[in-house]
Amino acid sequence: MHKYGKQYSLKAGMPPGTLIHVGVRKKDKIQITEFNYSEDGFEEKEIDGPALCSLDIGKPSVIQWINVDGIHDVGALETLGGCFGLHLLVMEDILNTEQRPKIENFNEYTFMVVKSLSFDRQMGEFTTEQVSLILGKHFVLSFSEKEDNLFNPVRERIKHGIGRIRKSGPDYLIYSLLDIIIDNYFVVLEELGEKIEYAEDELISKTSLDTLQVIHKLKRQMLFLHKSVWPLREVIVSLEREETPLISESMDIYLRDLYDHIVQIMDTTETLRDILSSMLDIYLSSISNRMNEIMKVLTIISTVFIPLSFIVGLYGMNLKNIPEYNWPGMYPTVWAIMIAIAVFMLAYFKKKKWW
Repeated sequence: MHKYGKQYSLKAGMPPGTLIHVGVRKKDKIQITEFNYSEDGFEEKEIDGPALCSLDIGKPSVIQWINVDGIHDVGALETLGGCFGLHLLVMEDILNTEQRPKIENFNEYTFMVVKSLSFDRQMGEFTTEQVSLILGKHFVLSFSEKEDNLFNPVRERIKHGIGRIRKSGPDYLIYSLLDIIIDNYFVVLEELGEKIEYAEDELISKTSLDTLQVIHKLKRQMLFLHKSVWPLREVIVSLEREETPLISESMDIYLRDLYDHIVQIMDTTETLRDILSSMLDIYLSSISNRMNEIMKVLTIISTVFIPLSFIVGLYGMNLKNIPEYNWPGMYPTVWAIMIAIAVFMLAYFKKKKWW
């Protein structure tokens, strides 16, 4: 599970704009891929560090998408940032994987930080990855912590000219990347919903410490999901409402669609959190009820044996002048009285529904 607030101490005391990677290194070597496409064609190629500043940047007739997998190589990212004129504070935020989802608008570009989620079936929990996106006039930069297949559907659409992506500008490419990230939230919510439903069935059938641990783990996951989703709404709202030449008016309907998806995810997240809270209440109530049942049984047993103990104690005294000692059949008579008292008390408890 994600550890909150890790490695912040690495930047303590350093001046603003100091470029240092904060986070876990998830890839041995960074991979930089350049996609150049237009309505007429498509080109894809790998870029080495020394060749970064030989990029043909800002051609009006071509959309350029630079995708970076792995952000631990500070030197390569600094060079790439210099090529596109990125501010040092922007590069600092890209290298810091503990950033909150946000959006910042500059004169020449718009910078976004979002959290990409995926579900690890082997570990039984979701993993998070920070994705930084930069929208320019004729280019898009994307930075991911590791190499994965998250943006493969977008790459395939560009390669084969599917849909309107090659006919549109970089703003539509940004929309497509955000749409892929947000769609993955639904996958994670579906998996978490199934785990919550299974835990709920387990809670009803039996109450154990393992069930409590599962509920606690799910609550932590939902808390982190909540922290990732709610700021993302601000990013989409800012994209939709900000008046910038980087985003055309025709994108409004697509951005509203993203916003609708975010609202739906937020509603589902809140519903699952409420279910988990009620499950915890049910667990505590079940434990209390089980303890009450145990105490009730023990109380009934103690109550039944109080008069029996009195009789046994009375006739267990070592006194010579107790007249009943000489009565014939006294032993079975005492047994009969004790059994009758026990049966009467149990029947009375049963009638009162105390047992």
